[in-house]
This record gives sequence, structure tokens and C-alpha cells, in this order.
Amino acid sequence: MGIAEITSTMSKSTILLKLGKELKPRPATTADCFAARVESTTQKFPEHTAVIFEGQTRTWRELNEQANRYAASFRGLGLVRGDTVSLIMENRIEYLAIIIALNKLGVTGALINTNLTGRPLVHCISITDSKMCIFGEERMQPIADVRGQTELEGIAGYLYVADKGEDSCPDWARDLDEEAEGEDSGNPPDTAETTLAETALYVFTSGTTGLPKAAVLSNKRYLLAVTLAAKGGLLCDENDCIYLCLPLYHGTGLITGVGSSFTTGASMYIRRKFSASAFLNEVREHGATCFIYIGELCRYLLNTPEKDDDYKNPLGTMMGNGLRPDVWHQFKSRFGINRIAEFYGASEGNLGFANLFNKDCTIGTTVTPHALIKYDVDADEIVRNSDGFCIKVKKGEPGLLLGKITKATEFEGYTSKEATESKILRDVFKKGDAWFNTGDLLKKIDVGFAMGLPHYQFVDRVGDTFRWKSENVSTNEVGEIINTHTQVAMCNVYGVEVPAADGRAGMAAMSLAPDCHELDLDSFSAHVNRELPPYARPVFLRIQSEVDTTGTFKMVKGELRKQGYDLDQVDDPVYVLKPGATRYEPLDDAFLAKIKAGEAGY
Repeated sequence: MGIAEITSTMSKSTILLKLGKELKPRPATTADCFAARVESTTQKFPEHTAVIFEGQTRTWRELNEQANRYAASFRGLGLVRGDTVSLIMENRIEYLAIIIALNKLGVTGALINTNLTGRPLVHCISITDSKMCIFGEERMQPIADVRGQTELEGIAGYLYVADKGEDSCPDWARDLDEEAEGEDSGNPPDTAETTLAETALYVFTSGTTGLPKAAVLSNKRYLLAVTLAAKGGLLCDENDCIYLCLPLYHGTGLITGVGSSFTTGASMYIRRKFSASAFLNEVREHGATCFIYIGELCRYLLNTPEKDDDYKNPLGTMMGNGLRPDVWHQFKSRFGINRIAEFYGASEGNLGFANLFNKDCTIGTTVTPHALIKYDVDADEIVRNSDGFCIKVKKGEPGLLLGKITKATEFEGYTSKEATESKILRDVFKKGDAWFNTGDLLKKIDVGFAMGLPHYQFVDRVGDTFRWKSENVSTNEVGEIINTHTQVAMCNVYGVEVPAADGRAGMAAMSLAPDCHELDLDSFSAHVNRELPPYARPVFLRIQSEVDTTGTFKMVKGELRKQGYDLDQVDDPVYVLKPGATRYEPLDDAFLAKIKAGEAGY
């Protein structure tokens, strides 16, 4: 039975009952890991296709045997249970085989962002105390540039994995495939000894506000998240194919996509990088029924030329996060999607939300203990009562999301104890309690009856909301409205300081639609005036060729805030909405001087 049949026949109560059985807590000492799931899947579906990549395919038997040969090589090179190995490689079959192999031995894989070079790269390898570093041919140069750094003196060896064969293995590394050739392809006994409590992976934060932090992902938490994704979100089985173009070093692709495949036998079609122009052709060619997304990918796809038959494709279900309400219905209709399982969570967090009941424009619900508390956006601080305790918000009000830390909902945190402690709030509602601070504002929304469980909507990151004209402005909400203008491909909204004015003025960095070469200021101004109240209208616009995002498509705002509207620091076209004006106009040096002198009238 495929996605469409399951979705149409499975009731909400059935979903909850099935999930309840699947997610039933087990002792952390129980032997289990995602590599054991791969072995089980291989036993059930040995000749089913596991992965398709750039014209290559692997059955589950072939993928598992490749992982076993790698595992035998790792053991021969001296890796033992509890060691950590850094992995930096683009999405490809070898990546999957390597993380399976490491997990089979109880070795932790530290999954490094392929965009990192220099100091951040050294930092990520060193903070996990990696014993070895595995790198793809395509990332050889960044590793070559840093391997002599003092912080990496503890690396016992470097393992090279060939890609296109343009650069051979350097003399300072070993060729992993040569090491694995002829090794035993049988399942190693170590896998049966790997427990739920052991650390499976380190997944790094994006590092947009500093150097990346290594989030601890135990086998237990990985498998719980995978079960929720596969059984509650995607509802997939061995007859499905998952389209996966997100980086595998990130939790969304690694857990929601790869993990669902590992545990159900669904095949994966993987790409190194996302391509909007190739998307539909590949979905149709390979019969992809599931799509793992980040909201920005959906916006990119909507910006491609529309065709009358876009909805004629095998996709039925998509799961991911960050799909904005202004995109949701349009995407669902255009591409013929039946089910959107939006979720919310963080690799390091102790709680997650999932839209299991196919409601529109919601991140869904959770059964994990949580609270939304009052947060003063202007002062950028939590509001406490006279007794020093936090205050819960009323239904419909945005509040800072906290996840209660209990024995059943542990916060595994980061490799750094200091970084871990910085995310914990204590004495929240009573002395001695402890809560994980997500740093995100959420609100309850009414989506109709859904098993009596409250549903939520993401509002903004703390700090991404600013105060202007005595009003709180949500960058996310303003961005959604601006994005509905036909000439705007994507926009990034943030607050900037204006001398002699209280709060922060809104500024929007925008990229234009592919067929638009110049913003129609009359049309855009009319749109902003019509759709936004005066205090929420961006005072400044910056037109970029491409809106900056991280490797996982999160908006990058730090540098934009620093540069602001200063024409000495910004080469892009900048426009301004002067006090009392209804139309944007180019910002010139004369008016910029007035702003800097506090004489602009804001």
C-alpha cells in the first residue's frame, strides 16, 4: 500500500495508536541503532532499490555490504566503540554507507557542513575530539589547507573517498575504497551491542551567530524522530521513493529523509544539491512519492515557469519545515500535493512538533511537556512576575517556546557543557525545574478538531522581531506579505537602527523573480501600502541578486544588519520610504546624511 492509499484510509486515531506503539519508551541500555534498522530492512527487502544517485543504484543488500566492508576497514585502522570520526562529503552513496558503517561499530560520526573552510572547519573537527577525518575528493582542498593546524594534531589519519576521479588520493591520506576492497561484507557482531544511549551522530548548528556547535544525537533520539517521520509524517513503506536534495549533514535530510528510508525500506533518490529546473522531471522519472523540503525550496519551485500539467506527478506527501503560509496553498495546488507534514524541532532540542493530521498552515502538535511564556521583544528578555517566575501567554498570543527537561525528555545538548547550560532555563515556574529554551516564538492556532490536541504556528526567532513606532513587528509575517508581490522571488526582513528614532526600522533585502530585471516601485509601493500597516512597512529596501542563506537555507541576517542602509558598505540598489511618503525612491547621499544626523524626521 502506497502513500495515497494509506493517507485516505488511516484515521487520526489509528495514526495515534500506531505511533503510541512505535514511540513507546525503552531503556537506554537496549541494543538498537539506525545501522541495525538497515540490517533488518536488508533482510526484508534485499533486492529492492535502496538509493539512486547520478545514474547509480544500490539495492539494500549492496548498500549494506558496502557499509560492512567500510566497517571492517575502520576496525582494521584502529577505530573502536566510543571514538568519533569527522565526515565532510557531498550527498552521495558513499556518504550513506559510511555513516551506516560507523554506527555499526558504535563510532560517532561528526557530520560537517561541506561549505566550511578555514577556522570554522578546524573548530568543528577539533571540538568533537575526532580520531580520524573522512573527506570526499570534492572537499580535499579545504582539508589540505587546514590539516597542519595545531588543533588537528590529534587526528590519527585522513581517509580519502574518490568522487569523479579528477584528483587522486594525496600522499597524506589513505584511500578508503582501496582499504575496504576484499574486506568481509558480512554484518559485524558489534551492531548488536550498540545501545540506544550511545551517541550516534554529532550534527552541527549553522553557526550564523558564531562558530557552529556540535549537537549530540543519541541512537534513541534519532530513532524516535525517525519513527515519527516515517510512521506519522510520511506514512511511507518499501513501495515509496523519497526525493532528497537537502544536505545530509543537516537533521532534516538526515533524519526525516534518510532515517525514514532506513527504517521502512523506501528507496531514496538523492541529489548533491537542489535544482528547481530538474525537480519535476526527476520526480516523474524515478516515481518519487515523497519530498523532503525546506520552505525556501518550495518558494524556488514556485518561481519556475508554471505549466498546466505541473500537478501530474507521483508526489503525494511532503515533510519538512519552514513552509510559510503565503506559499502553502499555492504549492499544494500547483504540484498536486495531498499531504504536507510540516514539523518543528531542532537537532539538539528535547521536543518536536509534527502536523500528523494534515491541517493547513501549522507545524502541528506535540505530546511533549512544553510551555509558551511571555517575552518582551523590545527589551529582548523573558518577562517574569513579582515572584521571579515566568508567565504563560494566553491562547493566540505569541510566546517563547520552552521544552520541559525530564528523565523522559532529556536535553542532550552540545559537546560544550557551557553551550548546553546556556540553553537551559531554571526556576521557570517553580524552584528547581529546568526547561530547554528554543529561542523561538510560537502561538496556538485554531485548525478545527484534531483529537483535542492544540496546534501551533511558528511566529519568529527571538531577536528577529523588532519594535518600531511603539509596535512589535514580526519579520516573518512582513516577509510573507512582501513575498506575495509578483516581482519578488524571496525577501529577508530585519530591523536596523535609525539615529534619533526609537526602536528599529524595517529593512527588506530582496531578490527579484527570474523574469524581472528592475523593481516596479509604483506597483511594489502600492502593494506594501495596501497590505501592511504603517509601522510594519519596511523603511528601506535592498535589491540583491540572491538572498543569502546558510547551507540549510536559513536566512542570514547578521551581516545585513551590520551593513544596514549605509551606501558606503552596500553596493546593491537601496530604496527608502521617507516619512509621510507612500512611494519608495532611491536612497541618495544627501538623504542618507540627514538620516545619520538624526534629521530625517523618523
